[in-house]
Amino acid sequence: MTYLAAAIQMNAGPDKPANLERAERLVRVGAARGANLIALPEVFNWRGKRNEQAAAAESLDGESLTLMARLARELNVHIVAGSITEHVAGESRCYNTSVLLSPDGAQLAVYRKIHLFDIDLPGRVTVKESDTKLAGIDVVTATTPAGAIGLSICYDLRFPELYRRLTFAGAQVIIVPSAFTFPTGEAHWEPLLRARAIENQAYVIAPAQFGPNIYGYSDYGNSMIVDPWGRVLARAPDQEGVVVAPIDLKYQHRVRRELPALRHARLLADRE
Repeated sequence: MTYLAAAIQMNAGPDKPANLERAERLVRVGAARGANLIALPEVFNWRGKRNEQAAAAESLDGESLTLMARLARELNVHIVAGSITEHVAGESRCYNTSVLLSPDGAQLAVYRKIHLFDIDLPGRVTVKESDTKLAGIDVVTATTPAGAIGLSICYDLRFPELYRRLTFAGAQVIIVPSAFTFPTGEAHWEPLLRARAIENQAYVIAPAQFGPNIYGYSDYGNSMIVDPWGRVLARAPDQEGVVVAPIDLKYQHRVRRELPALRHARLLADRE
């Protein structure tokens, strides 16, 4: 089976209605270009001051996912709603949550980011995601007509054991919606995406935020689609937009058959 996938690149800010208008427009662009699977970046619907997070957070039936479900139905496409800030009853912190929507608008899979981004690069970037976010615990895949899809978010990319578990759970296409900082992205974004694709012999779709953000640093952008051999099939320039590339599941199956590294895995951790 071959189809087109789209990765959307955005520069979301604190104006949620404006973000949602841009996200809808770009999803429509992806569908108009023939994509059957369209992925939005991390926090596509809102990026604002951390003390405003509670007011901006939504439930899984809130306005952002309701809009994306409507678009999935109207356009007859799968949509990965990159991530939203998900309200948690009785908690001051929220989940960073990605949702896979079917062409009938149903929520096929819900993934809550496991690895939280707590870093300090002196003079460049300081982030402590755990101050405002809760960590998820579940590894999430879903079987769809577009192949088995594995979900992850941004900083997860640095933890290969998650992707190996997604792969052994059946994932053929792995989504990595992100807001990678410029210093870490410039150094590691492409090598990590290509490594995750190569070692798991899977397609990797990585929609991203780009440009200056409200927190005073810049996001790297360079949204990509990478094939199971590690080739970059599409890369976004430094602007808002959509990149599209073919997903060929027969080719992916052939890569795994001809170079059966996954079947050769021997360490117990590889199969947990």
